Amino acid sequence: MAKVVASGKTPAGTHRPILVAEILEALGPAPGLVAVDATLGFGGHAAELLPKLLPGGRLVGLDADPVELPKTEARLRAAGYGEDVLTVRRSSFAGLQKVLAGLGLPAVDLVLADLGVSSMQLDDPSRGFTFREDGPLDMRMNPARGLPARDLLARLPEERLATLLRENADEPHAAEIARALVAARERAPVATTLSLAAAVREGLASLPERTRAEEGDDPVRRTFQALRIEVNDELGALRAFLAALPSCLAPGGRVAILTFHSGEDRLVKKAFQAGAREGVLTSWSREPVRPGLEELRANPRARAAKLRTALRAGTAVRPAS
Repeated sequence: MAKVVASGKTPAGTHRPILVAEILEALGPAPGLVAVDATLGFGGHAAELLPKLLPGGRLVGLDADPVELPKTEARLRAAGYGEDVLTVRRSSFAGLQKVLAGLGLPAVDLVLADLGVSSMQLDDPSRGFTFREDGPLDMRMNPARGLPARDLLARLPEERLATLLRENADEPHAAEIARALVAARERAPVATTLSLAAAVREGLASLPERTRAEEGDDPVRRTFQALRIEVNDELGALRAFLAALPSCLAPGGRVAILTFHSGEDRLVKKAFQAGAREGVLTSWSREPVRPGLEELRANPRARAAKLRTALRAGTAVRPAS
C-alpha cells in the first residue's frame, strides 16, 4: 500500500488524478524547481507537474511497485521526459531520504505524496486489491516482499482483526466482521478476493435491512483497505516518511499529502503540528482540503480524500511561483 508528486488514485478503469488544481496551487511548481513524486502510481499528478518545472527543473518519482512502475516510466518517457528532467526509482516513500542522498540531492523544493492503492493495482485482479473481480488475496505493493493478505488473515486472532478494521479503516462493524472472518476461515481458507467479500457480507447479514442497504459494499471496501494497510505496513512507512520529510525539504520548500482515511490524516496532522511547534514547518493546513461536488461526481473515489499542505521554514532560494 504514499505518499513529492503523486499517483492519481481513481476507480478501476480510469486514471484521473485527485485534487489536481488544489495540489498545483499549494505546491506552486515553477521552472527550475526540483520536485519529488513519492508515490508515482499511474503518473497522473507527475504529468501535471513536469511541464511546469521546465525549463531547468526536475522531477524524482518513487514507487515501490515493481510491476507497475516500469509501465508508468515508459508512458512518461514516451511523453518526452528524458533522464535529464525525470528520475524514477523503485522505492517506498519511506525511503525518500535515502533516494535523495543517492542522487546527490541534499533537499528538494516540492514534495507530493498520494497515499493508498493506485488505479492500475485496482485494475489488475491478480494483485488482489479489489473485489470487483475474483483473484488471489494478495494485496502486496511489492509481490516479492512480505506476507500476502490470505496468510495474514489465516493467522490473526479475532480481536486483532477487529482492531485492524477500526484503526485502519474506521469500520463501525469491526466486531461483527472479525467474527465472520474467523468463522469463514474455520470452514475453508479465505484465499480469494470474492471469498473475502462474501465473508464480510455474511457477517453483516444480521444487521437491519435498512442499515445494510445504506452501507452497500462500503464494509467490504473498508475491510480490503484495513488488510492492505496492514500487509504493506503503510502506517509505519508513513511515520518514517513524515519523520524524514523536514530534512528533505529546502528552506521555503512545500509539501502536499493526500490521505484516504482518518488514521493517515491524523498522522500527517500531528507531524505538521510538531513541525510547527519546533519551528521547522510553517503555514501548515489546520483543516484539510476536500474535493468539490464536481470532482466527486466525476470521480466517486475522491470522496475520502483529504489534502494537507505545509511550508518548510526559511526563505526559498528560488521563488515557488
